[in-house]
Amino acid sequence: MSHWMMGLGLFSAALLAGCGSAPVADELHQDEGEGVVEVPKEAQTNIGLETAPAQKRKLERMVTATGIVSPDQTRYAHITPLGRGIVDTVHVNLGDRVRQGQALVSYDNIELGDLIGEYLNLRAGLEKLEAEREVAGKILERSRSLLEVEAIARQEFEVREAQHQQAVASVRSQQAEIARVEEKLHRFGLTDQDIAELKTAPHESPHRTASHNVLPAPFGGIIVMYDVSPGELVDRDKALFTLVDTSNVWVLADLYEKDFGRVKAGRECFVSVASYPDDVFRGNVAYVSDFLDPASRTAKVRCVVPNPEGRLKLEMFADVRIPVEEGKEALTVPLAAIQDAAGENVVFVKTGDDRFEKRIVEIGERGEEWAEVLRGLNGGETVVAKGSFHLKSILLREQIGDEH
Repeated sequence: MSHWMMGLGLFSAALLAGCGSAPVADELHQDEGEGVVEVPKEAQTNIGLETAPAQKRKLERMVTATGIVSPDQTRYAHITPLGRGIVDTVHVNLGDRVRQGQALVSYDNIELGDLIGEYLNLRAGLEKLEAEREVAGKILERSRSLLEVEAIARQEFEVREAQHQQAVASVRSQQAEIARVEEKLHRFGLTDQDIAELKTAPHESPHRTASHNVLPAPFGGIIVMYDVSPGELVDRDKALFTLVDTSNVWVLADLYEKDFGRVKAGRECFVSVASYPDDVFRGNVAYVSDFLDPASRTAKVRCVVPNPEGRLKLEMFADVRIPVEEGKEALTVPLAAIQDAAGENVVFVKTGDDRFEKRIVEIGERGEEWAEVLRGLNGGETVVAKGSFHLKSILLREQIGDEH
């Protein structure tokens, strides 16, 4: 039995035994025909081999631009207090990552305290007016009974009726004023239950804590500016924090005038930064500026890039590539199908269930995922995409073995 047949038998036994990924040198071999590799189906599955047809498609050209990683302005907030007050406790620090609704700072809201006092006075006034209305109503009912038996003059009845109507109008006016103040209390964060719990009886006083506000984070993000200390007097005109959500970032790049007609909103883009030279971040073009910088002859293009792990940092320099169709059709294969063998571009063409033939090809334009094939391949032929490196390794191993 030949050496390669023995190796193939050992590989098959390993698969039957459930040993996982067997070494490529034992499971695969080069056929007697030069440049032809045989790979059993079990081995194809083991190395994750995938194929794709060589097909015609419109070529894409990469428009390149340089830019800066910037915050998403729709998720960028300067946090100010709801009213003038004195800071009790600061709950976060610069650089902290916070979640939506998390407490940022607690403070005694002076304006809220004044508003609660006004509300309580209005409630007390309403109780007095309601009592007066009730008395006026009883007097009116007695007057109506007396009028029926002609015990009082109609003029006196009409006076008492007008007094009752005035009492009713006073109650309604006070209720409207209370509703106005309640709306203001809601803006400071008090709920209906909070307002209902405010004490109005003369022998009781409202909770002193009612005027203490907690300023929450409007959304999840990172504290990138911090300017507050306990005991400090703060007001609406002072930003205490700046909060940025970096789960999505904007990459603002400079697009040259010659490329304006090619780049449109909605196109996919690819972003790379020096910190991660082997990684590409995918995004989409959201906006191409309508204004041109007269000095640089460029316009800003805004790319929205998902950044769930926070790897893209604000103010990073970035290279942006935007694929645009040129209208020309060409035969293409996936970039992963192309291997460099002794300085030549090769692909592996599937010629049978287990057989793959090395084919030298001439490559033209390269896109982000596809490459143009100028010579060496026919449309409709199937090439190895994922896993082609393993087949190249087999060829190299066999060539070294033949030399010895």
